Amino acid sequence: MKPLNSKEGLVVTATELKQNLGKYLDFVEEQNDVVITKNGNKVARLTPYITDVEQYFTIREKTLDYHYGGKKVSYEEFMEINEKSTLRMEFIDGKIYLMESPAIRHQEVLGRLYLTFIDYFRNKKCKVLLTPVNVHFKKPDIKEPDVLQPDVLVDCDLENNITGEGCYMGTPTLIVEVLSDSTRNKDMIEKLNTYMLSGVKEYWIIDPKQENVMIYSFNNYAIDRYKLYARGNIAQSMAFQDLFADIEDLYKHLL
Repeated sequence: MKPLNSKEGLVVTATELKQNLGKYLDFVEEQNDVVITKNGNKVARLTPYITDVEQYFTIREKTLDYHYGGKKVSYEEFMEINEKSTLRMEFIDGKIYLMESPAIRHQEVLGRLYLTFIDYFRNKKCKVLLTPVNVHFKKPDIKEPDVLQPDVLVDCDLENNITGEGCYMGTPTLIVEVLSDSTRNKDMIEKLNTYMLSGVKEYWIIDPKQENVMIYSFNNYAIDRYKLYARGNIAQSMAFQDLFADIEDLYKHLL
């Protein structure tokens, strides 16, 4: 039996699996993977069970790319899966994305920007919410909404868009996503498209790796303006007057 590898799981031979099936099933039940080999080649993998449809519908975020079963689900199926699972997940164009836990650097930058937003919106109509909050984004001529969990969202329409269960069903005015290696493509392509087409006014992309901030302004479901702010600059909102973020303060002395 090979030692646990964080990327591939526990590696065992087919013979070992037959002789110790109960032990390895217990290991998988604790949210670990077991890779089975035969004649020195990897032939199968045991993975933790989530729901009856997980084997078809799950996309797992990885450092390099996504791994998935290739089949789409409906909005109703996603909502059922999400309700039964303890994992964080998002739903974009019929595909489910499981969300990894963010790194410390991600959270540190997110916390600094959140405090800036909280200070600016104090005693104002618009409210600042911090992830995880499921937001249902409706795109024109597309029946099923996407369901995402932005890192930070500024909501100016809370009054008439909170359900009896406390769920937010409106459209945020401003959204912030902090990039990580596993979410970079999704945040900069799929999510940008969803936010643009659903009526969001402004989208901030925070990139701790490049130490910059990109701000997009949307109008009539299209990109109206965008601007990149590097260290030494002050990022300025296009949707809210006098909402600024000092890029130097955002990134200095990070872990």
